[in-house]
Amino acid sequence: MLNYLKFFLILFWSIILIDTHAQEEDIRIIFRADDIGSSHTANLACIDAYKNGVARSVEIMVPCPWFLEAVKMLKELPGYDVGIHLTMTSEWENIKWGPLTHAPSLTDADGYFFPTYWPNDQFPPERTFTGNDWNIIEVEQELRAQIEMAMKHLAGRISHMGIHMGGTSADPRIAELHERLGKEYGLVTSLEPYNVKFFNGFKGARLGEEMIINLVQALEEVGPGNYLFIEHPGYDTSEMQAIGHDGYYDVAENREGVTKAWTDPRVMEVIERRGIQLISYADLIQ
Repeated sequence: MLNYLKFFLILFWSIILIDTHAQEEDIRIIFRADDIGSSHTANLACIDAYKNGVARSVEIMVPCPWFLEAVKMLKELPGYDVGIHLTMTSEWENIKWGPLTHAPSLTDADGYFFPTYWPNDQFPPERTFTGNDWNIIEVEQELRAQIEMAMKHLAGRISHMGIHMGGTSADPRIAELHERLGKEYGLVTSLEPYNVKFFNGFKGARLGEEMIINLVQALEEVGPGNYLFIEHPGYDTSEMQAIGHDGYYDVAENREGVTKAWTDPRVMEVIERRGIQLISYADLIQ
């Protein structure tokens, strides 16, 4: 009897060790599509990147004009992992959005979110979030409203959240609030505990065929581990051609390049050949 138990204990631990070693050798990449809800074109491209390409997680912008269309599309794809792309900036020149709540300290004179968090060559301090006297209470009310709106429309689908344009680095109080709200609503706010590294898939390429070539090369070279690759799928449509701001007017061309690269057969071939696992936030958490 003792020999029988000893045999199965050895067998059990051998399986565990083999499985652990196999996991250490795995390459797992989260391709996260951002900004669904921001435009009709972004919605179509984010869905395309999942159905025909590498995207497995997507982040939705709740206050934006195409939010409800994005919700309908996502409901038809229950396997697409969803995160909330909390939004307190409105960067484009020809299309704007503002808060769901009454939040005058977070908006410009027209009631829209400021274009960016920090002053730069394009935006002087008075046109930025940090250059104005923003109120942390209003920030919390707005972020809660966006979380609850997303959960209302996509109940049971949301695994994580982040802040559009790096808002957690705007102020330590916002970073603390973001983490606290994540714990309260049961949403992941950071992949740091999962030892995830950023994947530089395009290696600086911004347009056309070079993006595909660089992504194929990056996938050929990547070693074992967990990786995150965040990008913004789009198409070169008249709608997206009208979106831009000083310093970034080739939005449509750039974001079509993302979609083409993320759905290209050459990219899919190297992923299959190397056994690269396309995972989502939800997969990693589980």
